[in-house]
Amino acid sequence: MLRRLKLDLKRNYQAYLMVLPSIVLIFIFCYIPMYGILIAFQDYRPQVGVLGSEWVGLAHFKDFFRSPHALNVIRNTLFISIYSLAVGFPCPILLALLLNEVKCQVFKRTVQTISYMPYFISTVVICGMLKSFLAYDGVFNEIVKLFGGAPSSFLSSPALFPSIIVFSDLWQCIGWNTIIYMAALTNIDPNLYEAAHMDGCGRIRQMWHITLPGIVPTVVVLLILSIGGLLSANSGKILLLYTPLTYETGDVIGTFIYRRGLQGGDYSYSEAVGLFQTVINFLLLVFANWFSNKTTETSLW
Repeated sequence: MLRRLKLDLKRNYQAYLMVLPSIVLIFIFCYIPMYGILIAFQDYRPQVGVLGSEWVGLAHFKDFFRSPHALNVIRNTLFISIYSLAVGFPCPILLALLLNEVKCQVFKRTVQTISYMPYFISTVVICGMLKSFLAYDGVFNEIVKLFGGAPSSFLSSPALFPSIIVFSDLWQCIGWNTIIYMAALTNIDPNLYEAAHMDGCGRIRQMWHITLPGIVPTVVVLLILSIGGLLSANSGKILLLYTPLTYETGDVIGTFIYRRGLQGGDYSYSEAVGLFQTVINFLLLVFANWFSNKTTETSLW
C-alpha cells in the first residue's frame, strides 16, 4: 500500500501540488477551528480561554431543548429547508431539460446568461432590492394597487416570509445550479437520440427515456448533498431580512445562534446549538447516502 502511494505521488506529483493549497486552506479554516467545539461543553469565559474555563458537560444542550425557543427554531429551519428543497431542487433540472431542447443557440445562450446573472449579485444587494421592491410603496405593492388590491408590508408578514426567502433563492441560484445539469447532459451519447428518433420516439419520450436517466447519477449526488444540509437554512439572507414581527416563522437555528452567541455573548450556549445542528446534518447525510446506495447504487462513498 505504501509503495503504491509513493509510486502514485511520483507519477502525479503535479496534480498533488495543484491540490496542496486547497488542502492547506481546508486544514487551517475547517479542521483547526474544530478545537473550539470544546466550549460547547464548558462555561466559556474569553478572559481565561478554553483550557481555563469550567466544564459543564451537556448543560447547554439541556438548556436549549428545555427553552421555549428550541421547538420554534427547529420547526422553522426544517420547514424553510424542506420548502426550499421542494421548490429549488427540481427547477434547475427542468430548466436544463428545456434548454437542452432549444435548437437556436443564440436564444439558448441569452437565456443562460440572464438566468446566471443574479447569482453574481451580492446577497446584501439582493436583500436591499427585496426590501425596496416589497416595501409599502414598492413595485409589488404598485402592481397590487393596479389590480385594485390594498398595499401591505410583505416582509412584515409571518405567513409570507418563508416564501419570500425560498423564491428569492430560486431566482438567484436557478441559473447557476443549471450549469451542473447542462454539463451532465453533454455526456449523453448523441447516438442514443438518433436511434430513438429512428424508432419513432418524439422529443418528450426521448427526454423521459434517455435524457433523464442520463443525468440521474448527478441528480442523486446533488440530492444527497442537499439533504445533508437540511438543517442549515439560508441564515445569512434571513438575518438580513427578518424582523421581530417575523420571528414566528423566520427565526431559524442559524439566526438564533447569531443573536444568542454574537449579540448576547453566550458563546458556549450558541456553540452547543451549532454542534447539535452539525451532528444532525451529518447523520442526515450518512442516511441519505446509505439509502441512495441501496436503492439507486449511486452514492458519495
